[in-house]
Amino acid sequence: MTTVSAERLAAIFVEAADTLVDDFDLIDFLRMLTERATSLVGAAATGLVMADPRGRLEFMAASDENAKLLELFQLQNEEGPCLEAFTSGQPVINVDLAAAAGRWPRFAPRATSAGFQSVHAFPMRVRQRVIGALNVFGGTKGGDFVDTDVPIMQALTDIAAIGLLQERTIRQSEILTEQLQGALNSRVAIEQAKGAVAQACGVSVDEAFTAIRRYARNHNKKLTDVAHAVTTESGLADRILPH
Repeated sequence: MTTVSAERLAAIFVEAADTLVDDFDLIDFLRMLTERATSLVGAAATGLVMADPRGRLEFMAASDENAKLLELFQLQNEEGPCLEAFTSGQPVINVDLAAAAGRWPRFAPRATSAGFQSVHAFPMRVRQRVIGALNVFGGTKGGDFVDTDVPIMQALTDIAAIGLLQERTIRQSEILTEQLQGALNSRVAIEQAKGAVAQACGVSVDEAFTAIRRYARNHNKKLTDVAHAVTTESGLADRILPH
């Protein structure tokens, strides 16, 4: 784990717990969580899945496009560290992907071909309830995490889960499962907007997402509203990225 000051660590934990804001945006919050988790431990990438109203895991956020594709592959093939962490409620730590073909015959080779060498997974849990899982991919072989890293990462994941459930409780008119379903619908619009901006501006999808999020924040709009506008408003995709 990279050295992180106590002040920086505290700031990350406060950010992960701060869901009780008027303009709370679930998709933006989950993307922020993957980015903070990646930087906290110096990981190559991070992905996050959550259970839908039927208890089926769905991809929700990733720190980059490479991790997103791997998360989708993991769910489509129904094997991998996130599924293990979600099912067991226990973290999966320091797995050397090159030696994990017996454990995950489809996922492990795909992950190594994507450039990752190690993986960890942490359940998003509150007591006995697990609502999702966070995947942390490493660029070096298993053994990246020392004993002190594991409780820090699990605590970060748990705080995010508590914050999400607390947000549901405080806002009694909303239910977490409805938020998740809405977020899944929003993700489709965001994926379409990323593709439109990437094509219009000649940039990668990761750069397109960063531009869309920056535009939303600069104009005090929700990420999903901007994404819908990109796909419906003529010429907006060209204007999202400053020239």
